[in-house]
Amino acid sequence: MRKGFVLFLVLALLVVGVFSATPSRAQGTWSLAEAAKPYAGTEIRAFFLERPGYVAAQQMIPEFEKITGIKVTWDVTPYENSLEKQTLDFTGGTAQFDVVLVDVVWIGNFAANGWIVPLEKFYKNPALADPELNLDGFFPILLESFGTWNNVIYGLPFDNYSGLLYFNKCMLKEAGFDRPPDTWEELLNVYGPALTKDGKYAFALQSRRGETQSADSFMRVIWPFGGSLLKEDFTPNLSSPESLAGLKFRQELMKYMPPDIVAFDHDETVQALAQGQVAMITEWSAFYATLSNPATSRITDCLGITVEPAGPAGRRPALGGFSLAINSSSSEAKQAAAWLFIQWITSEAKAKEYAERGGVPGRRSVYSDPEMIAKFPHYPALAESWEKYGNPVFRPRFPEWPAISDVIAQFGTEMMLGNISVEEGVARIEAEMRTILRDYIEGRLPRLQ
Repeated sequence: MRKGFVLFLVLALLVVGVFSATPSRAQGTWSLAEAAKPYAGTEIRAFFLERPGYVAAQQMIPEFEKITGIKVTWDVTPYENSLEKQTLDFTGGTAQFDVVLVDVVWIGNFAANGWIVPLEKFYKNPALADPELNLDGFFPILLESFGTWNNVIYGLPFDNYSGLLYFNKCMLKEAGFDRPPDTWEELLNVYGPALTKDGKYAFALQSRRGETQSADSFMRVIWPFGGSLLKEDFTPNLSSPESLAGLKFRQELMKYMPPDIVAFDHDETVQALAQGQVAMITEWSAFYATLSNPATSRITDCLGITVEPAGPAGRRPALGGFSLAINSSSSEAKQAAAWLFIQWITSEAKAKEYAERGGVPGRRSVYSDPEMIAKFPHYPALAESWEKYGNPVFRPRFPEWPAISDVIAQFGTEMMLGNISVEEGVARIEAEMRTILRDYIEGRLPRLQ
């Protein structure tokens, strides 16, 4: 009996020891406060934009600072200046920004140049990695597109967008429609004529020269018609019948848009819908906050949201967004502090609060939560877009995209203005692209997107 009892006691103690050594939030073996103790007093600076998701983060930062003792400041920059400003910081090695903002089309540039740190350095470190990090909890297309390059994770999805069709249900009902258009052709041939009258228009497609023209206008009409920017060998594909069909469709659709549409950026497009000037727009999911707010929109009771229309090739909605990454020139202490902040602000635990304050989280759990769907009725369309139709190469992610974007912006604008034909504009763009992409076409650089 005595020997049996002693053996039982030894085994019991071993079991207790094993379980107490296993990381568990319930037992308090990892906490943000404990992980941050070596970095208390560290100050980090984040790069933010003038958009609702960044205001949401700013409102949440005091809680993070209280828990960790880490001071977080931020720089708010217009998107148009954000790439240049961060690139100057990288190339100068000044490390003004410890928390880096990475657009989907910058990830290849930032990663290939070694400007941002592979995150496995942190999420494989038990002292810094929250056991509930759960990378699988992000929508796969967001983690792949915004944060991953060459199978290495560099950033966590933070400010996440898909193109949605926003529409004025009241305007559509008055014109005899009980639903939005399901296809682009339907929008053009049925809804366009019925809704363009009395100084109002059926549709607005943000098309101002710059990234708005190249990504939000030009690329939006190529993919649903079966076109693409490039072939697999990195030669241009804009002169394909499918790509040309999409661009010619855009020219036709312009007769149902405001006459100054080529000057419309995002703000002008959103306000055209919000003030009742147009019946429909295809815009980023982040603008739901503006369109649903009575202080900024006159159509809150009439607002409808669905996935972008289908083309001959199906639904190929716009995909955009940003990840938060870490500057490789920052000190080790600042890198660790930056990781703790990024991990926290993008976590499943903070996703609902981030959404309620105006952000667009990348965590799948939020979009299946009945309470959140009741608050944000566009969530089902947004989740459907990411889960079913997302296109990870809606815009190429390699370092040469900014140069290509400038070319598309120039000639895409000239097409819309009628200064050159679609065919001529495409020929000019393709000629420039062949020069920009020569090293890929001739095999001197790997064809990664």
